[in-house]
Amino acid sequence: MKFIEIKNCSKVYKNGVTAIANLDLEIKKGEFVFIIGTTASGKSTLIKMLYREEKPTKGEVMVGGINVGKLRNGKVYKLRRKIGVVFQDFKLLPKLSVYENVAFGLETIGMKAKEIRPKVLSALERVGLKSKLRCFPRELSGGEQQRVCIARAIVNEPKLLICDEPTGNLDPDTSKEIMKVIDSINKDLGTTVVMATHDKDIVNRMKKRVVTIDSGIKVSDVEKGGYKVHESA
Repeated sequence: MKFIEIKNCSKVYKNGVTAIANLDLEIKKGEFVFIIGTTASGKSTLIKMLYREEKPTKGEVMVGGINVGKLRNGKVYKLRRKIGVVFQDFKLLPKLSVYENVAFGLETIGMKAKEIRPKVLSALERVGLKSKLRCFPRELSGGEQQRVCIARAIVNEPKLLICDEPTGNLDPDTSKEIMKVIDSINKDLGTTVVMATHDKDIVNRMKKRVVTIDSGIKVSDVEKGGYKVHESA
């Protein structure tokens, strides 16, 4: 079953830069897909279009049956409730505890505290941080902070988990642990995972589907591929 369908999609910024050019891509429900490419290849723009941080200039971006590009600004929240996003730079709220950071999104949509608590505890257990729920971000290592971000992203049981360079600020050993967590979410929960990354070791080790973007163009799409980018990129 197709969960993401991108058809003849292009993104041209106001300064004239073409970030994505005539791209077609389909991702099935439950797949784990790496998006790779060099800096300024367009992979981050592609990722941002999936959660409507950017809109396509032309073409269609369909996520879970929603035409993202045609979604009115006031309706974007409906899409994002179905999506979890993990960033490179954590984006945790420093004055909130681990529990409060993970619960925050559920509170903003009006969920009751008695419904929030089991969801937060389950998400923290999934990432191995149930014992840290009263800690603050400053008291955590980089890897632990990223685990909080993952818990926050999955607490509402999204169908899609988008990861934008989630190991970019982490050492190799910590990166491996984070990838184990994300892989378990994909395998155990059936969550579709789309990840943009520069990390060659992770891509080569995990042997997932690999889509390579070069100057906004999809140049390869390989099942169980490795990290390869064109020298011209």
